[in-house]
Amino acid sequence: MWLWWAPLIAAVLHVTEEFALPGGFGAWDRAYRPSIGASITPRLHVVVNLLLVALCVSVGLAGFGEAGATVGGVRIHSAIPVELAGAAWVALAALLFSNAIFHVVGTIQSRSYSPGVVTGVLAYVPLALFGGWWFVGNGMPILVAVAAAALGGSYHLWAGIGHGVRARERGRPTR
Repeated sequence: MWLWWAPLIAAVLHVTEEFALPGGFGAWDRAYRPSIGASITPRLHVVVNLLLVALCVSVGLAGFGEAGATVGGVRIHSAIPVELAGAAWVALAALLFSNAIFHVVGTIQSRSYSPGVVTGVLAYVPLALFGGWWFVGNGMPILVAVAAAALGGSYHLWAGIGHGVRARERGRPTR
């Protein structure tokens, strides 16, 4: 089903907006959050976005269930247990949704275009809302959906803590 792979497509579009067309997210983010600017490096962006794509692929593969997917005669399985596949999708969608909110808030507060805000609003937000509705409507217990959404949506909280630690380690105060 297309829904399993939609986060990957949305993430690729989003990363493209942030770093290629039109790009400039790294510089915008350092200007927007100068207190942690020492932590916002090109290497970190590469690592975080590669991990995001890997997570999206694993969630997409989880949609195939225990059978996995066959690519070129090779069977590929997700790292996510089948019984957690739906919750993993909801958590991933909530992470993407929270990223869209980050871009919207950043655009408003900085009064400047945050590279990523367009795909965040047009792809991440509707995807998370539709997908959450679909999974709950197809049997996911509401408490599981809420817990998964809270976990995924907390990304910017713990990422902010990590940035603060990295910035301090690099010798720059966080406030």
